[in-house]
Amino acid sequence: MREAVIVEAVRTPIGRRKGALANVHPVDLSAHVLNSLLERTGLSPEDVDDVVWGCVTQLGDQSGNVGRFALLSAGWPESIPGVTINRACGSSHQAIEFAAMGVMSGRYDLAVAGGVESMTRVPLGATRAVGEPYGPGMNSRYNNVGFEQGPGAEMMAKRWGLSREQLDEYSLASHAKAAAGVDSGAFDRQLVPVPAAPDLLSDEGIRRNSSMEALANLSPAFGDDGLVTAGNASQISDGAAGVIVTTPEHAAKLGLKPIVRLHSGVVAGDDPTLVLSAPIPATAKLLSRSGIRLEDIGVYEVNEAFAAVPLAWLAETGADPAKLNPLGGAIAVGHPLGASGAILMTRMINYMRDNGVRYGLQTICEAGGTANASIVELLA
Repeated sequence: MREAVIVEAVRTPIGRRKGALANVHPVDLSAHVLNSLLERTGLSPEDVDDVVWGCVTQLGDQSGNVGRFALLSAGWPESIPGVTINRACGSSHQAIEFAAMGVMSGRYDLAVAGGVESMTRVPLGATRAVGEPYGPGMNSRYNNVGFEQGPGAEMMAKRWGLSREQLDEYSLASHAKAAAGVDSGAFDRQLVPVPAAPDLLSDEGIRRNSSMEALANLSPAFGDDGLVTAGNASQISDGAAGVIVTTPEHAAKLGLKPIVRLHSGVVAGDDPTLVLSAPIPATAKLLSRSGIRLEDIGVYEVNEAFAAVPLAWLAETGADPAKLNPLGGAIAVGHPLGASGAILMTRMINYMRDNGVRYGLQTICEAGGTANASIVELLA
């Protein structure tokens, strides 16, 4: 079977809800990423076999086939197809996996994968206002528990014995690491500023002046005795990201140098009432299939949907905390749902290239109690 490699990866700066990207349509935001990928590589649209695009809340401005509409907005030929997929928060992670599968099988020679979410223009949970998503069978099986991520994060914290102080300490560190990444220029190469928001040059949500005292003053979001607050949860955000996936041979033919090889990938399920715990079994499954030991991996990107998620993952896996989310994560920079998987991949492979890290592991929790997990190997 053929190998799949990533030859380029870019992302927009992430905007806060009602912030700098609020007036940019998600189709146009996606189009900017698509054209930026071509500009970076010197490719033409005709080199692309398909656009595989993640988007979660497919309603209103995101109600159509965003992947297809984005390439048309970008001015690409009508002959190029595009598809939009939804695996909740892992949608663009799954888009990268689907693109890799297409390349490895021979169905594609080159595909663009990524995703977008404008949580300002299409609010979180908007689709539930027009229907009941679970149905009587699922509700009956789980005693109408609700399957909500916030209560799931509370259950995660209690199950793994995490304190409010631990959650807040982790969150404060996420902001500090993200700010240090901005200051060091760690994100410069991967960012493609949006012309419609010329002043947004870095991720908008980073709080440089936060403190444990400020975080401690925040009220629990899910019950008076809860541990989860707005300060130790991911931020509601707007953004887009994308990568180019091809084979090593096709990359050479096009004059492109691969950055990483997509070594291994899995998807796994876990308890849907916890919602957020599936990165743990997904990681175990991934390590078993890849043959790579956790200690041989130089960086872990575990999406910071809530601080409880990476902390529970650390406790369960025994991973080295120093290798976890070295440039911060969604608590600091935001979590534009459909884009987050591709944002994580873009951040991780650039970190690997900048620091000579051979293997990187990425995993992301998803509504419904599933998770994607992938290992990539540095080639650049």
